[in-house]
Amino acid sequence: MSTRWLVTGARGLLGQDMMAELAIRPDTVVTGLGRAELDITDPMAVRAVVRGHHVVVNCAAWTDVDGAERSEAAATAVNGTGVRHLALACADSGALLLHVSTDYVFPGDSREPCSEGAPTGPVNAYGRSKLAGERAVAELLPRTGYVVRTAWLYGAHGRNFVATMLELAARHETLDVVADQHGQPTWSRALARRLAVLGRAALGGRAPAGVYHGTADGRTTWYGLAREIFRLAGLDPERIRPVGSEEFPRRAPRPAFGVLGHGNWARCGLAVLPRWEDQLTAALAEHPFAALAEAARGHRPRASA
Repeated sequence: MSTRWLVTGARGLLGQDMMAELAIRPDTVVTGLGRAELDITDPMAVRAVVRGHHVVVNCAAWTDVDGAERSEAAATAVNGTGVRHLALACADSGALLLHVSTDYVFPGDSREPCSEGAPTGPVNAYGRSKLAGERAVAELLPRTGYVVRTAWLYGAHGRNFVATMLELAARHETLDVVADQHGQPTWSRALARRLAVLGRAALGGRAPAGVYHGTADGRTTWYGLAREIFRLAGLDPERIRPVGSEEFPRRAPRPAFGVLGHGNWARCGLAVLPRWEDQLTAALAEHPFAALAEAARGHRPRASA
């Protein structure tokens, strides 16, 4: 019997990879809806589209972190209330919900990886809006709701740090990159694969509901990531210069330490995502990153940035 999956936010960075991953899996029928086709802040629309599906993967989100500081109510309408609508619809229909969240629900003041059950405490509006969504899933779907926190996401289908570094490499001799924020660079395709595995395990009763951390194994800084991007792209990593966060002031404060633990995967016998270096190596071998790297190698950069 085929299982029916619904992907919300299906036109975004993660959503497109999620659609591609599910499309190649046997006995899976997938429906993908972007923002133009489904506004998750509309409860009646949400209820109508969720009906008839076995698994809902919510990739729809307000992702403008600095914009959330100016418009917290609007961000929470999507990241909090919209998720509540999805959870209510799933509770009504019996569907499982896999909801993608973020490391920004933590304060970032730890020096050890945050476990799935570590105390939350967002330092910005975006984190507060995402925590509201997590709480809705936990409250309404205690046995069929899955929160998967990710971080430092990059991929082929949207703006991200990896693409930006390669584009800047073609224009500037040196680049200043923040060296005092720690996290786990995660390839959207690798996360999509893990979400598909989790959903199938959940359908088979092999993965209990709750929180899972969908981030790469290992850790680095933005500076360390930039150097590895350059190295793998055949560029000189010494062109990257470390600076403090104060050199790039932002409207929304960022957690200084966003490293997450992965204990719940092991507890249900599922593998964690690969190390961030391995994910980056695989990503840079494929379009569009390979094309960006080739372009960067072929340009003579100008003065430092």
